[in-house]
Amino acid sequence: MLPAEPVSPSAAKCEMNTEPIEWMNVSELAFDIRNPRLPEFDLTGTTPEVDVIRILWEAMDVRELVMSIEASGFFPHEPLIVAHEGGKNVVIEGNRRLAAVKLLLHPDLAEEVGAEVPVLSEERKEALNRLPIIRETREGAWRYLGFKHVNGPAKWGSYAKSKYVAGIHKNYGVSLEEIGKQIGDTHKTVQRLYRGLMVIEQAERQKLFNREDRWRVHFSFSHLYTGVDYPGIGRFIGLRPATDESPEPVPPDKMEELRELCLWMYGSRKEEKPPLVERQNPDLRYLESVVANKEAIVALRAGETLRSAYEISRPSSGVFEENLTASRRNLEKARSKLSAGYDGSEKLLRIAGTVLTIAEDLYNEMERKHTPEKEKKRLTVDD
Repeated sequence: MLPAEPVSPSAAKCEMNTEPIEWMNVSELAFDIRNPRLPEFDLTGTTPEVDVIRILWEAMDVRELVMSIEASGFFPHEPLIVAHEGGKNVVIEGNRRLAAVKLLLHPDLAEEVGAEVPVLSEERKEALNRLPIIRETREGAWRYLGFKHVNGPAKWGSYAKSKYVAGIHKNYGVSLEEIGKQIGDTHKTVQRLYRGLMVIEQAERQKLFNREDRWRVHFSFSHLYTGVDYPGIGRFIGLRPATDESPEPVPPDKMEELRELCLWMYGSRKEEKPPLVERQNPDLRYLESVVANKEAIVALRAGETLRSAYEISRPSSGVFEENLTASRRNLEKARSKLSAGYDGSEKLLRIAGTVLTIAEDLYNEMERKHTPEKEKKRLTVDD
């Protein structure tokens, strides 16, 4: 067992590697349906093994491990971590590698899964029949797994990370601050992941959001956990501070805003509304600006695009300068292509004339506003 006292991430890693390595038959090893990477697939204790392997093959890049193990064998210095639970030897670390080995050992299983794998000789199969393992409990292994997959070299996706952090916090009573210390988290990632998960789970409990109804197949959890860390979005839903470990971080009077936020981020097939947030950059910043401006929020609720609502939210001075500068750049580009790009057509000439008229009107208006300012400055100096 790993020591109960807090240790550094590197120390936790070393302790895990000094546990005695055993060798166990592949047939005695079971997949971990509680694996943080699998919750979205609704696995249960009765899910057939072939279905678990199919999910791992299709969603977890097992193919690359099959090719690696076929070429180089199973590395004994990377043992599986196994917990004895419910009468089974459950692999709590190394499910993808276990799937790869089972597919290589059983061509009929690979065919059922729809996986194309190399054919091994009987001698090579015999060498893979027993795998190196370390016996450990989930509680004893969390520091090592947290270091490796939350903040270390083999990181999970953001949703899997958040589920793992929440599980350690709830099941073993470890504070978020302590989890962060143990895995070497210097950027408050643990607190942010946990808060994001609590927000989405609160929305689901209140039936404000249904993950199965989202517009896209991929659940972009990172949109939400990153977005709620932005001050503007946090204020919009009345989010409690990151240090608050409450499972309900959004106050009751902000449920409608929470519903809207989930809809804007993930869309709804039932309501036939695609998400407004396509990419984190720049869409999350656009949304933050919008939800901080009453007029822009009204526009977004009325069906305007995120970009249009964002333009409404911006100060007029910034929009004016940006568009004026962009116009100059575009005219300079057009001028550089004049010789080869202008074919002498009257249509293009008229467009240039319109541009000239607009530019002259704009300049005259700006000059009229500019002159009084110069006069004010002159009078101030004379005084």
